[in-house]
Amino acid sequence: CRVSVGHQYSSLGTQPILCGSIPGLVPKQLRFCRNYVEIMPSVAEGVKIGIQECQHQFRGRRWNCTTINDNLAIFGPVLDKATRESAFVHAIASAGVAFAVTRACAEGSATICGCDTRHKGTPGEGWKWGGCSEDVEFGSMVSREFADARENRPDARSAMNRHNNEAGRTSLNDNMFLKCKCHGLSGSCEVKTCWWSQPDFRAIGDYMKDKYDSASEMVVEKHKESRGWVETLRPKYNYFKPPTDRDLVYYESSPNFCDPNPQTGSFGTRDRICNLTSHGIDGCDLLCCGRGHNTRTEKRKEKCHCIFHWCCYVSCQECVRVYDVHTCK
Repeated sequence: CRVSVGHQYSSLGTQPILCGSIPGLVPKQLRFCRNYVEIMPSVAEGVKIGIQECQHQFRGRRWNCTTINDNLAIFGPVLDKATRESAFVHAIASAGVAFAVTRACAEGSATICGCDTRHKGTPGEGWKWGGCSEDVEFGSMVSREFADARENRPDARSAMNRHNNEAGRTSLNDNMFLKCKCHGLSGSCEVKTCWWSQPDFRAIGDYMKDKYDSASEMVVEKHKESRGWVETLRPKYNYFKPPTDRDLVYYESSPNFCDPNPQTGSFGTRDRICNLTSHGIDGCDLLCCGRGHNTRTEKRKEKCHCIFHWCCYVSCQECVRVYDVHTCK
């Protein structure tokens, strides 16, 4: 299983797009690219912010969402297994595409889309619809058509990927909020103009990380249908609440990511910086998998003794501070 747009698309926004030259696209994605060529830079940007958010959310864990240069499968073999890490990557990348396309449309950078004129909800007293409500339905449609194009097989992995892709997109819709601007004399709020806005993508990352931590383990079932054998997923444990459309699902156990393993794509945790005072997964005991840690001192130049001067600038001195840095053995 591969995330279909990676680091090699970073130049999409700066040069004409030749869809046939983008590696790894399946025929349906190629057709989509040609039909929606002007929003392909946003698609690439969406995958990029999804990967960046993944790396932020997992920065203190044994698997830290490492990507590999010069490889079409940008996470290497990590996504080959149907683990909760694979579930998160698919969800956050699909959400990133929907987010970036939605924002680009609202900013007017594409002619085929724009603001959402459907105005879900009734204006309350003292406010009216205005501004540009972000059309998350269009962004989600683009993400669905592009990201799900390769998930058309009747097997369990396609079913899992489709489910997690949609969970990522649904998180955007669930986190939309009303943004308002006041109008009136001296900044009074006699009238408020309001529009629907997406949150910062960090809020989506935090939300999906919670879904990762509570992901549902599934088992694979085979059914004979007119088109042949079809695999579906059902919850492994009946005494847990079954997953909803908003939850992440997986059906294979994760490797421990403690030691390097080319087969699983694990880089291990040797030389990773750990937190000596933490009892969590970022602490030296857990992150280093019991191997112990090394400590070295580092001198860093920092601004200090800052003073605010009226009006209006801040002056600072430069201090050298010494820090202990702990890394896994």
